[in-house]
Amino acid sequence: MQLQYTADFRDKEKARALCESIRSEVDPARQYRYMEFCGGHTHVLARWGLADLLPDNIRMIHGPGCPVCVLPIGRVDMALDLAMNRNVTLCTYADMMRVPGSGGRTLFKAKAAGADVRMVYSPTDALKLAQENPDKEVVFFAIGFETTTPPTAIVLKAAKAQGVKNFSVVCSHVITPAAMTHIMRSHGKDAAPFIDGIVGPAHVSAVIGEKPYRAFVDEWKIPVVICGFEPLDMLMSILMLVRQTNSGRAEVENEFTRAVPADGNTVALSLMAETFVLRKDFAWRGLGRLPESALALSPAFEEFDAEKRFSLVEHDVPDNKACECGAILRGEKEPRDCRVFGTACTPIHPIGACMVSSEGACAAYFSYESRRNR
Repeated sequence: MQLQYTADFRDKEKARALCESIRSEVDPARQYRYMEFCGGHTHVLARWGLADLLPDNIRMIHGPGCPVCVLPIGRVDMALDLAMNRNVTLCTYADMMRVPGSGGRTLFKAKAAGADVRMVYSPTDALKLAQENPDKEVVFFAIGFETTTPPTAIVLKAAKAQGVKNFSVVCSHVITPAAMTHIMRSHGKDAAPFIDGIVGPAHVSAVIGEKPYRAFVDEWKIPVVICGFEPLDMLMSILMLVRQTNSGRAEVENEFTRAVPADGNTVALSLMAETFVLRKDFAWRGLGRLPESALALSPAFEEFDAEKRFSLVEHDVPDNKACECGAILRGEKEPRDCRVFGTACTPIHPIGACMVSSEGACAAYFSYESRRNR
């Protein structure tokens, strides 16, 4: 199927043909469980109503691929401590502004109370702010998977080269393959009934390529198909997974070849290797503390490490008991299983991180499923 433009990837007739192919190739005697790891893919499924087009024996399970959602409350509290008590200018991405910390505090509320908190589109904006205000400590609260890690690496190199002394970073970048492995291990050695395959993330894969998934596939014997963000991308990826499942294969396949080279972005990977090292472990919301699952600044750039500069301490803080965000991130529950979903917890007044982010599963369900049910 040759597709070239965005409209092609949203073509109704092509979608029908793919759905018919899926229906004709599934085995009615078995169940197919596929996890879409990326929050963007959860939104593709919800926005286009794709789950309703699939056979009843194909179930899509939401994974921990929303970068804001997996950040634990303890890391949010670190940012709040910086903003409210350390006389700094704290810069971060917009989604982080509404993520609840302890006691429902947020960076938006801290800003309203007088803290100097700035929303930025890029870490370059934070570095520029530091250069324009040499008497003020400027801290960039860096979050995200491998997708947003290279921009942080670029500003660290620039800060070092330009001798900027009043700039630092709280590094909360996390690693995708480590989370995929933990999801499987959390269900025991025989996790096959839990997941039959994974819809691999698009933007992350554009950076890291195909290779990091191969060790996962070899260990767990389930396929990974890297998928784009259009509805036909998703349907084609599901068909590719069904074909692998039916034939007993477990391989890394790339549906999103128009954007994801097999080797990834080698320039970005080189920058990341120069500026970051693996942490021994890192706390993830809903998953616990995972070994070698996040990045810290390398020794060559530790002068820009805000955690060391300000002696920050991360505390383990339990999630709100009413919130099922952790179970949703583990693929154990869906947003509609949470008793506060759509009532006490909405995008305007979120209780959990899964409702805050534009990539969160709860936000996707609230935005799209509620519209279809009106």
